[in-house]
Amino acid sequence: MSKKINNKEISIIGGAGHVGFPLGLVFASKGFKVNLVDINRDFLDSINRGIPPFLEKGAKKILKKVLKKKLFTSTNYEPVKKSKFVVICIGTPIDKNLKPKIKEFLNFFYFLRKLVSKSQIIIIRSSIFPGIFNKASKILKDKNIVYCPERIVQGKSIEELPKLPQIIAGNNTKSVNLTKKLFKKISTKIIVTSVLEAELIKLFSNANRYVNFSIANQLYMICKENKLDFSRVRNIMRDGYERNLNLPTAGFTAGPCLLKDTMQLSSFYKNKFSLGYTAMEINEGIPKFLITNLRKKYNLKKKVIGILGLAFKAETDDIRDSLSIKLINYLKKNKFKFLQSDEYYKNQFTIKKELLIKKSDIIIIAAPHERYKKINFPKNKIVVDIWGIKK
Repeated sequence: MSKKINNKEISIIGGAGHVGFPLGLVFASKGFKVNLVDINRDFLDSINRGIPPFLEKGAKKILKKVLKKKLFTSTNYEPVKKSKFVVICIGTPIDKNLKPKIKEFLNFFYFLRKLVSKSQIIIIRSSIFPGIFNKASKILKDKNIVYCPERIVQGKSIEELPKLPQIIAGNNTKSVNLTKKLFKKISTKIIVTSVLEAELIKLFSNANRYVNFSIANQLYMICKENKLDFSRVRNIMRDGYERNLNLPTAGFTAGPCLLKDTMQLSSFYKNKFSLGYTAMEINEGIPKFLITNLRKKYNLKKKVIGILGLAFKAETDDIRDSLSIKLINYLKKNKFKFLQSDEYYKNQFTIKKELLIKKSDIIIIAAPHERYKKINFPKNKIVVDIWGIKK
């Protein structure tokens, strides 16, 4: 006998992750019963103790209110069978050749179809390769599947979810309407698009940001090679000239989405997305560029290099695809001495920033955490500040 479906119940697969966890908190705060289904036991154990597993603004306060009342965790898929809405937040990685791992993502839906019935709504929230939605729909053998891409800034999901328009796409009007009704509980604006539009909007958004960051990084390189301060040049460019206000700062452009989605878009466009590949070469080349420039001035074999900031961006503890880690690997390969520190991410190799500054000859600000802006570096230290946070 099949279990009765609860219309006020949501199961989020990948629910302990950076996309699923804050979404679950927000829905739970609106009165829904939410099951966070995940294989990451460490993250789930942390959640069950009332501690967010990563930095997420406002998460701890909501978690305290909804835990064990409206929010529950599970390492198995039993809750999925009776939830009206099943949200898929699993990763969609790319391989070593920068091609999307489509097969792995689709294999999950062969497993999922054994658990769900036609009365349930399946919501894909992951970034997906265009065309994957329709393939997943065929695997599930029904049309009760919708695509609702997330577009939040990591670490500020709870703050942004009510503000950002939620895109919803699907091939079935009833499923789309039910999903609209669901997301209206947490979003102020809903935009319905075609499936392909939604798939491309997600990829276009991240590719746009990735390419835009690469422009700043390329201009930084030009300035550096001509002994100019890019931060100063950029500030003058933008001073009273609104058409240049969209130029970002230079920096370590990375993380789990920007490069991945840019490469997914390139694969979809049959590798003709030349802007995307050029952006990748520029952004991914920044760590090597910095070291190459330092080698022109100093004998790095006799220096200790301090890496200040390991996270892929400011005010997060997430090091996934971080260029700081790629910089460290480059230093290891060249057998340079280095130290590492971060304000939020800790492991057995990280040390306090005060000790790093004391023992390092060269300090590279690799993540622009707010606390680094207040540091008064000793004058005998060589500081590489690509972000311009000390200007």
